[in-house]
Amino acid sequence: MKVDFSKLERAFNPRCVVVVGDKGVSNFMWLRGQSNFKGKLYSVQLDPNEIPGIEELGVKNFTSLLDIPEPVDLVIVAVPRPIAPRILADCIKKDAAAAHFFTSGFAETGTEEGIGLQQTLTRMAEEANFHLIGPNCMGIYSPAVGIRQTPMQRTGFDGTVGFIAQSGTHAIAFSEEAYQQGVEINKSVSFGNGVVLDSTDYLAYFGNDDGIEAIGMYLEGVRDGRRFVRTLKEVVTRKPVVVWKGGRTEEGHRAISSHTGSMAVPMAIWDTAIKQSGAVTVRSMEELVDALKAIQYLKPVYGNRVGITGGSGGQSVAIADVFAEAGLKVPALTQESYDELASFFTLIGGGYRNPIDTGNVNRLQMKRIMGILENDDNVDNLVLLTSVNSRMAEQLDRDITMLAETRQRTQKPVAAILAYQSPEAMQTASEVARKFRDGGIPTFTSLERGAKALKNALEYYILKRRD
Repeated sequence: MKVDFSKLERAFNPRCVVVVGDKGVSNFMWLRGQSNFKGKLYSVQLDPNEIPGIEELGVKNFTSLLDIPEPVDLVIVAVPRPIAPRILADCIKKDAAAAHFFTSGFAETGTEEGIGLQQTLTRMAEEANFHLIGPNCMGIYSPAVGIRQTPMQRTGFDGTVGFIAQSGTHAIAFSEEAYQQGVEINKSVSFGNGVVLDSTDYLAYFGNDDGIEAIGMYLEGVRDGRRFVRTLKEVVTRKPVVVWKGGRTEEGHRAISSHTGSMAVPMAIWDTAIKQSGAVTVRSMEELVDALKAIQYLKPVYGNRVGITGGSGGQSVAIADVFAEAGLKVPALTQESYDELASFFTLIGGGYRNPIDTGNVNRLQMKRIMGILENDDNVDNLVLLTSVNSRMAEQLDRDITMLAETRQRTQKPVAAILAYQSPEAMQTASEVARKFRDGGIPTFTSLERGAKALKNALEYYILKRRD
């Protein structure tokens, strides 16, 4: 099928959205999910028992999609699977730009009926060159225009990250994890079985979208491996792509067929192809979010030597181990740096080996310490350890200002490990992370996450320089 980016642009930035088949039993999740939508929202529902609940939401209901009095950009379909072909026929006749089929029960079931219905949808869409998203998926999330996959997702911002997921659960989880970590989404799509439009099509579309600066992907398989790799290579020349592949184990491999019905790819072949394409591979949601954050906000990472400060003496060994295990080095500093540190460091409550233990007394000298690391020829990257603590509010403000100023002066990448000790502090940590981000500083919630993120950013720039 020939993909028309203008149709996808209408679907991701719609003026008119129609929800077909939403019901009270699901608390009208799709209609409520679009409550912040800035355009026109309509419902299509035949059941007279459902219509009062729809009208209570302030949404006008029609009994046929064909009765909608204006052009339709996106149709969200939540009907029983036997009705799906009939609704698709109406979408085609209405000349809607695209339709997202939340409806499941197709080839992923492995049943003759499910496979047959999916083949019918595929044939109808391909013959009409119709842009069908799914089925068996959560569809589109465009926070700037208020299109959501769930009523809980946030809207009203226009981020810089695009996310493509075969799994609706992962698409929703990514939106929450990204928000908590200060990474804002521009567009996201869950495409499920991907019978017409698949990961390659969305990758090409996001690759050409100037509002998207980096792309994350969660995939279980690809339909046309050569086309996917070719497209990935093209997109990576313009913006970074980070890929999380599901089904790395034999057990995960088996689970894929019952989830989206995808054909899994042997991991050795997959990893080689992705690396040769210039994309970065990760193995978890957290690593995916952190890698995107690091690549977007760090200055180019060209070395693996890290200068670290802000911890306590008891942490030093563990800190060095974590960064070393990630493939990074925590080197000795130059003698000039040690001489300067010795001129003001107290022996009580601090030590000036790398990682530099500031204790409580020397914490007030952090700006000077960071300046020494900044000018040390043995250090490629700068990392500050800090934490969210009500007793350290003033210190956090100083750290934010100090690191932002450091970033302006140096070409070395600058990051912070922003730890918090309780679930109650998580929201505060998210707000503080945004303040650091506004100064161009990415933050990570643990040593392990920060070290992996820095290593993934290094890998990205190594691959980029190679090409």
